[in-house]
Amino acid sequence: MDTKKLIAHNLLKINAIKISPANPFTWASGLKAPIYCDNRKSLFHHEIRTIIRDAYVETVREHFPEVEVIAGVATGAIAQGVLVADKMSLPFIYVREKPKEHGLKKIIEGDSPKGKNVAVIEDLISTGGSSLKVVNELRKEGAEVLGMVAIFTYEFDAAIKNFEENSCKLVTLSDFTTLIEQAVEDGLIQKSDLSVLRKWHDAPDKFFV
Repeated sequence: MDTKKLIAHNLLKINAIKISPANPFTWASGLKAPIYCDNRKSLFHHEIRTIIRDAYVETVREHFPEVEVIAGVATGAIAQGVLVADKMSLPFIYVREKPKEHGLKKIIEGDSPKGKNVAVIEDLISTGGSSLKVVNELRKEGAEVLGMVAIFTYEFDAAIKNFEENSCKLVTLSDFTTLIEQAVEDGLIQKSDLSVLRKWHDAPDKFFV
């Protein structure tokens, strides 16, 4: 089983990703979707956590070999980023979407990445908006952002466009296409569900209106 399929299989196995075409979930944004993703659940399972960590490390080494600092996106990818940085014996920082309201009011926690080559660790990509805010905060601090690695992407056109416009390379361990095919293979959904899922994917803001 290749890495994308292995990650998808394991996330489905522990219900970190749930698929329900007949009874859609409501995301924090208000969007109704037949898929809900909570990759934090993987941290509870040592074997799966290790598979994901090693996939992150392999991907960072392949795509961003000149990396000097690992940055996690708060809050979902802080733990993942620490695991990656520890495995690679690299410095770690994490980045908030907005400054703390007290103390030093920092956005970047750890130390300054100014002048350093940084690889960003994220857990989930939908449109990419919040993830790219972190990238731009790092750039404002003077870091050279090599790109981002995430566990999963919905492969929305909006995300692809956003990352292109922000000149940020995105690599993911698994994706929507792999996930739904793996869910059929694992017997979690029927082949007939695929057309519903793909139609939602093509127009996520209109399908369940």
